[in-house]
Parts: sequence; C-alpha cells; structure tokens
Amino acid sequence: MMKINSHTLSEKLKVLLFIAPLLIPLLTFWIVPFGWSVYISFTDWDYISPEYSYVGFENYQYMLEDSQFLQALNNTFVFALGVVIPTVMLGLAFALLLHKNFRGSQLYRAVIFSPWITPTVAVSIVWSWVFETKSGLANLLLGKIGFAPIPWLESGDTAMIVVMIVTIWQGVGWTMLFFISALNKIPESLYEASLIDGCSPLTRFIKITLPLISPTTFFLVIVNMITAIQAFDQFQILTQGGPSGSTRTLLYLFYQQAFELYDMGPAAATSLIILLITGVLTLINTEMGKRWIYY
Repeated sequence: MMKINSHTLSEKLKVLLFIAPLLIPLLTFWIVPFGWSVYISFTDWDYISPEYSYVGFENYQYMLEDSQFLQALNNTFVFALGVVIPTVMLGLAFALLLHKNFRGSQLYRAVIFSPWITPTVAVSIVWSWVFETKSGLANLLLGKIGFAPIPWLESGDTAMIVVMIVTIWQGVGWTMLFFISALNKIPESLYEASLIDGCSPLTRFIKITLPLISPTTFFLVIVNMITAIQAFDQFQILTQGGPSGSTRTLLYLFYQQAFELYDMGPAAATSLIILLITGVLTLINTEMGKRWIYY
C-alpha cells in the first residue's frame, strides 16, 4: 500500500513539475492581478496615493445609483444587440452565397474576411474619414442625391450607429467562415431527399439548414456578443464615448474612470461587472454546447 501511495505521489509531482512553467505566468499575470483588482474594488484608491481606505460595497452601491454607469450599461447592451444580429444575419447570407466552390468564390471570401484581420485602429481611422461631416465620403454621396450633410460622429442619434456599422463590417467575414464550415457539414443526401419530396428552397432552408446550423448560430451569437461588450478601439478612435456619453460603454467607462479620473476603486468594480457579464455568457455557451454534443 505504501508503495502504491508513493508511486501515485511521485506521478503527481511529475505532472506538477511539467505544468509549473505554465502555472507561474498564469499566477503572476492573471490570478494575482485579478485578486488584487477584486480587493481594489472595495477601496477608494486614486492610482497615485500610496495609501487607500477600505470602503466595502460603496463602489458597487454608487454604480447602481450613478447615471453614467446606468447609461453605459444600457449603451453596452444596445450596441451588443445592434452589432450581433446584423453580423450573424449578414454572415449567414454571405455563407449561403459562397459556401459552394465556384470560380472566384475564394477571392470573394478573402475580400469579405479581410477586415477581420485588419487592426481595428486602422479600420476605425479609415471609417472616421468616411463619416467626416464636411468632406467625408458618406456626406459627399448624400449630397450627390440631394440630401443635407449629416453630423455622423457629432450627433448622439447617429454616433452609435456609425460605430455599429464599423464593427459589423469588420466582423461579418469571420462569422461567414464559421457558417461556411457548418453548411459544408450538412449531408447532401438530406437536400436530395427534400427535392424528391418537392420541398421549396425556403422550406429546405427552414426545415433542414437552420436546425442543423443552430449550434454554430448560437456559438456565433454568444461570441460576437462578448466581442461587442469588450469593444474599445473603435470607440476610442471614432467618438471617445461622446457626444454627451451617448457611445460610452462599460469598457470605455472603465477606461475613463481608471486613466482619466484615476478612480481605481469604481474602475475595478466596473471591470468586475464586465467580467461577470462575459463570464455568464461564456457559461451559457459552454452548457448549451454540451447539450448539443450530448444529443
């Protein structure tokens, strides 16, 4: 019995020795900073002072009463929904058009996918020129057909729409590739049987295609939503959270609290709220993925 226990302990030590190089960076750069952030969220640290006081749940209570936080929370979900739904729908539409190989299909896929591999900062700078009020391409085209210029980035009614357009344009290609992979896995025999039964293309799409790609659709909805919640670069380049906070999301509010106002306590609390939201979405995706695999 002692030999068996000794052997088991030796195996565990060997495993620990092999994974130690991976655990050290994980502890150093993720677990320890995360624990420290949790602690800071219960303090009034101003990022500069060497001293700070423990304030308990005051930062969290303040968030629930703060109009800026509530506005940022609302903006975050509006932005996420406004990005996810068109991105998934357009990605599916392009996938349906391009999932079969034909002459030029690879080129079309590459063109549609290319914005995804382009840095978001570069993409945002280009689009800021497009939506520039005085000489931007968008207003130039509107002028050609007789419409007055629109202050795209200076108006609270249109600024969020612009950021949504940029984000959708960048994410459609990535979403399309996932749908193409899912569509190519559907057995052709199902479509052949539906043709024999006299099903219309719309019926085949509703009864065969949509159910069989539903796991991929759900995955893309969740992942695109998490990506939208974590969006920052396009807001920084295009709107800086304005005008009047109309495009200030939770992540941008965190940035302003931490690096403009130096209110590290509320900033840490905001970051934990973001982590909680993304964590819940990730758990939902994981659990639903297990059910699809099981069935």
